[in-house]
Amino acid sequence: MPSIVLACLAYLSVALPASTLGLLWPSMRLGFHQPVGALGALLAVSVGASIISSVATGRLMACVRVGTLVPVGTLVVAAGLGEEAVAPSLWVFAIGAVLFGLGFGALDSAINAHAASHFGARDINWVHASYGLGATVGPLATTAMLGAGLSWRWVYGTMAVALGAVASISAVARRSWATSPTPLVPSLTGREKQLGARPRSSGPAKPPPTSIFIPLIFSGLIFGAVETGIEPGAGIWGYVFLTSGRGLSHEAAGVAVAAYWAMMLVGRAVLGPVAEHTGAQPVLGGAVVGVAIGAALMSAPGPGFVAVVGMMALGLAASPIFPLLTLTTARRLGSSTTTPRVVTLQVAASATGAAALPAGIGVAIELVSAKALAPLLFVLALAMGGAYAHMSALARRSPP
Repeated sequence: MPSIVLACLAYLSVALPASTLGLLWPSMRLGFHQPVGALGALLAVSVGASIISSVATGRLMACVRVGTLVPVGTLVVAAGLGEEAVAPSLWVFAIGAVLFGLGFGALDSAINAHAASHFGARDINWVHASYGLGATVGPLATTAMLGAGLSWRWVYGTMAVALGAVASISAVARRSWATSPTPLVPSLTGREKQLGARPRSSGPAKPPPTSIFIPLIFSGLIFGAVETGIEPGAGIWGYVFLTSGRGLSHEAAGVAVAAYWAMMLVGRAVLGPVAEHTGAQPVLGGAVVGVAIGAALMSAPGPGFVAVVGMMALGLAASPIFPLLTLTTARRLGSSTTTPRVVTLQVAASATGAAALPAGIGVAIELVSAKALAPLLFVLALAMGGAYAHMSALARRSPP
């Protein structure tokens, strides 16, 4: 079984439970006799475990194969779900949340690090698109199970069995990951291949000096953290923004938020092949600009549909950014030995941004109004653009 198929399967399966906690929490908290706000503590614990696991995985990959890390990470997620399914109290449930975070962090880092050295722009976007597909299917499956009269414990138990099956498949096919990495040379675009062009260098690129190397890494971490904070920030608070801030009906806002997530999925499926043909850098740069344009449209005065158009544009533009960031890591750093560790740091930074920035946006909305979302996203888009420009400038100063 090709590693791209295993990566997509693992990402799709782990997205199923990751997208359902908010849907199940109302019934879960009643069983645990907990307030609504207790969900924040659970998320903090899980995200913290995921960040620690992501960083640790970067070191483990020096001695443990990806073909081992992926099934082990998937199995730990399955164990966490199984523990949560039978947890008698919130504190016991939190143990499962820690296991979920540890397994997810290892799985996420291992797949992204492997993809950065082995996959092209199209394949790495398909991997991330599969997560979006799982995040769409998860709530639908959960709604169907709850509608059939099953409790949330059955939902988690069923998903634990499904993740266990995926872990078994990954373990059996673990040798599919054992392929030699792609040479770290400037890749040819689809157009150049049609013209019969040859690679522009014949060996690994020379790593930049330390004075550039360290700032280059940190600018990439900041860029990734801000981008992955923008994505859920718009998705989580978009409904409140469109209804309370722009006067849309609840039905129209609900459809718009669903369409936003759909644009993330479609964008990765469509823009991945485009990046494969033109090269990753033009698509990445255009996407950064597109996020700012989308946020600006959301901020512009006028009828509500203008904000909806801006939200769709933001979702489409944001969709390929993180996959292409990881894909271009090796080319920027010019070192095959440091790429896996740096990619795992980017995954950890993305988890931090995805948790911290939407939380901060929520505080701002509570203090100001729902209309604050759009200008905040625009400011974050400008900050992301600044980090990208700095990263690109440093990369241009690196030796060829």
